[in-house]
Amino acid sequence: MTHVRGLVCRECGHRVRHGPVHICEQCFGPLEVDYDYSAIRAVLTRERVAAGPPSIWRYRDLLPLDDEPLVGHHVGLTPLVRARNLGDAWGLRELYLKNDAVCHPTWSFKDRVVSVAVSKARELGLGTVACASTGNLANSVAAHAAEAGLPAVVFIPVGLEAGKVLGTLVYGPTVFAVEGNYDDVNRLCSELADRYPWGFVNVNLRPYYAEGSKTVGYEIAEQLGWRAPAHVVVPCAGGALLTKIRKAFAELSDLGLVSGRGPRMHAAQAAGSGPIVTMIRERSDVLVPVRPRTVAKSLAIGNPADGYYAAQAVRESGGWAAHAADEEILTSMELLARTEGIFAETAGGVTLAATRKLVDEGWIGRDDPVVVCITGSGLKTVEALEPRLTEPVRVGASLAAVEAVLPELQAITTR
Repeated sequence: MTHVRGLVCRECGHRVRHGPVHICEQCFGPLEVDYDYSAIRAVLTRERVAAGPPSIWRYRDLLPLDDEPLVGHHVGLTPLVRARNLGDAWGLRELYLKNDAVCHPTWSFKDRVVSVAVSKARELGLGTVACASTGNLANSVAAHAAEAGLPAVVFIPVGLEAGKVLGTLVYGPTVFAVEGNYDDVNRLCSELADRYPWGFVNVNLRPYYAEGSKTVGYEIAEQLGWRAPAHVVVPCAGGALLTKIRKAFAELSDLGLVSGRGPRMHAAQAAGSGPIVTMIRERSDVLVPVRPRTVAKSLAIGNPADGYYAAQAVRESGGWAAHAADEEILTSMELLARTEGIFAETAGGVTLAATRKLVDEGWIGRDDPVVVCITGSGLKTVEALEPRLTEPVRVGASLAAVEAVLPELQAITTR
């Protein structure tokens, strides 16, 4: 049973039927899913969620499908890690990491949004799925299209990390490497979406696709015993993830599943690609696009589609924002690995470095419960850290050979 009435414009409120459309014909504002919350309130309980499948589909009452989901049966319920070692290092009493780098088919949070978009594409009768991507989305679209038995067409900028390119090609999609940055790729895909009957998950299917990000917020609340943390720090590329996590907590509060106000939302971006953070910190109402230059390629979007709404969500929640320089990103990746045993991609380094700054600036209290979103695996961005790491110690296959070098390795022999 569906609780979705169609699509509605964020700006003027104009309503339209379901379809592969993302722009309002009346005012050119973005469309989003229109739910019947009174019908949801009549059926949705904590017990109903707990009895659901161990995936994002336990929250199906709040997701935009009419039929049974086609894919995504193994997506979601990623760990919420109590990061005691990192918390101690930073002087934080209650630090959590929402670790979407594990338990997903392609090791990033994009599996959440793509599961919804591919399932909706089939409902809408679209025979091909496609995307513009900085890497993680390409992996996920290719994998879920393969599972659904649908052809996939993927567009990426030239120069992505090798792991992300390989992690797309292995599923057999058609891949175009476009000479330009992500914003060039996205413009191209917008033109193609007008000409070909393909489901571009982050273009003409964007209203449905973005709803999958809400499941991050639902899981955080459920894993904390149906309570909201004081703060959530989110990496921003296009900005949709932050807006949808905030929407998730608002929905849960309105439906009576969590009590109290929602968390303060904080935006994290790389210094070389940070128009949303700049907009927030300058207290501006205008987002100024930039040309991305950062080691965090998954966040390298200079003109984010949801940037204005992400900044609005941060302000309305009482949150703030911080940039992270490349060196801070890499240092934070190493720190996370060496304190918590979690290898995050460069976007995780951005979020961690920004969190540290938000603590130092007083936006996050040291006794406050705070959740930091880790959105992808470091195995996808090994090039970033490789030059900083030491080489293995090469020895012969004998006890004598190992003992001969031990005195030089103080880190090993010191107890």
